[in-house]
Amino acid sequence: MENATCGMGLHKQPLLFGWFDFTVFGAMLVASALVGVYFGIYKKQDTKVAYLLGGKSMSTVPVAVSLVACHISGVTVLGVPSEIYVYGTLYLLVCFSCIFVAVVTNYVYLPVFFELQLTSTYEYLEMRFSRGVRVMASVLYTISMLLYMPIVVYVPALAFSQVSDVKLHLITPAVCIICIFYTMLGGLKAVVWSDLIQAVVMVGSCLTVVFIGVHQVGGWQTVIEQSTAGGRINMLDMDPTPTTRNSLWTVLFGTFVLWSGAMVNQITLQKFLSLPTLAKTTPVLVMYCIGIITMKLLSGVAGLLIYTTYHDCDPIKSGAVKRADQLLAYYVMDVAGSIPGLPGLFVAGVFSASLSSMSSCLNCLAATIYEDFVRPNLKGDESEQRAGWIMKTIVLVVGAISVLLVFVVEQLGGVLEISYSAQGITCGALLGLFSLGIFFPWANAKGALWGSIASLGIVSIIVFGAQRALATGKITHKTLPTSILGCLANTTLNNSTVTELLDQEQDEAFVLFRISYWYYGVVGSFTVIIVGMLISAITGLQNPRKLNIVLIAPFLRNYVTRGSEAEEEVVELTEKDLLTMTQEQNSYGPSRDSVE
Repeated sequence: MENATCGMGLHKQPLLFGWFDFTVFGAMLVASALVGVYFGIYKKQDTKVAYLLGGKSMSTVPVAVSLVACHISGVTVLGVPSEIYVYGTLYLLVCFSCIFVAVVTNYVYLPVFFELQLTSTYEYLEMRFSRGVRVMASVLYTISMLLYMPIVVYVPALAFSQVSDVKLHLITPAVCIICIFYTMLGGLKAVVWSDLIQAVVMVGSCLTVVFIGVHQVGGWQTVIEQSTAGGRINMLDMDPTPTTRNSLWTVLFGTFVLWSGAMVNQITLQKFLSLPTLAKTTPVLVMYCIGIITMKLLSGVAGLLIYTTYHDCDPIKSGAVKRADQLLAYYVMDVAGSIPGLPGLFVAGVFSASLSSMSSCLNCLAATIYEDFVRPNLKGDESEQRAGWIMKTIVLVVGAISVLLVFVVEQLGGVLEISYSAQGITCGALLGLFSLGIFFPWANAKGALWGSIASLGIVSIIVFGAQRALATGKITHKTLPTSILGCLANTTLNNSTVTELLDQEQDEAFVLFRISYWYYGVVGSFTVIIVGMLISAITGLQNPRKLNIVLIAPFLRNYVTRGSEAEEEVVELTEKDLLTMTQEQNSYGPSRDSVE
């Protein structure tokens, strides 16, 4: 395997895996499959609670690691370094957002959902509003997962094709089959324990690559000095303009809303609800924050290392890689290719990150589709065994759809921006719905329904309009400078290409399409709340004193309760009672208990 001194020039031959790298990579996939076999055959998950919630007996550490693993996909491992290389360190402000999100989740959202103990988190919306609002939320979540999973699948396949010369369209189905297999067999327990294995591989490989890279460039001081000189350390950009792609405000506010939306959806809450008590959720959130921040910082450092190594020989301009998302895979083969098995371990780590995210998505989507679309239409036998087979079939079908949608994703831009844009279409609307129910006891069912429809429509138009404008060149983003002056290995380069070409911001696109992609979730969330409250006011506000207090935020309950006796009566109600009473209070029309 060829391995040149980093930063000295281009490789005349592709940097590819050796046999030992393939062996290490294959071992990781086999280990993941065996976890599914173990929990699917030897520790059968026969009941719905066992399959979806791990029997509500999961311990703290595996759940915390699984939460981190499902939120740190290959999009982070490969997308963040390329983001740092091209746009600088502003993205790392997400570490502060993560802390704020954990605090709000711990004190506002989790107490409500844990008290209700629901299989599908969207059952809450039926209790608070109506069946129609619940179905709408489930549609939003299904759309979200169908948009997100192809990106998760595509990213590691892109990395593997870079280092193995195997066609991307051959890799994707093979790896997805393994993920679908162990998720379908083993349920949540297989997902959580395979996530644990994959997280160890992911963190270990990233740490190894970072330490080797820092040593090869001459230490941390070199990394900081070179990155500062190249303008990569730029976390204090205070530009308030909403059309600025990255600034302190866009990253902080945008990621707070997007991650809050992710924390109240099925994929996250399902894992929290697998814990036996509410008290155990706090240490899980602490470990979650530590894990997320660690992986974001590691990926950020990797981006700075790539720039330090190739500051005078940009692999993108010189043609060594086709896309910025391939930078890290190329870098690993360059600086660590001489160490047998390490590139294989690293790519296995990228796949681990993506497989853990995909398996979690598949498991949770099976829960949502079964509970909200299939179960209400079942006639006759509703046995646990039948439910299990239906959910496994859902996993298989959704997984196959995700593989097909990869062909669409590869035609789009950078994976990090695509990922957050796709999440913005639905995450903001979902957060807005739950926030409308928990924080605004005056909102009624009609307001929630039309608010979510308006949010989905408006943000979808913005996202697809922005993607079209980017594809046609009506919108381009200013990138940080790079150079190919040091590319000594290729003497055929035209000297005219050495001069840095900065992309200039264009004003040809409609102003809404130029909004930073970080704000998509913010627009979606506020649209639900504003439209929801307006429609509620027009059709008749809900009387807060008639609500079941377990459906609103704990700190608001004292303001809406009708007295201690009423409060005790509500707390003793069963889930069935809550659902029946709420459906009576909230039909599709205005509430009977509206404020006059």
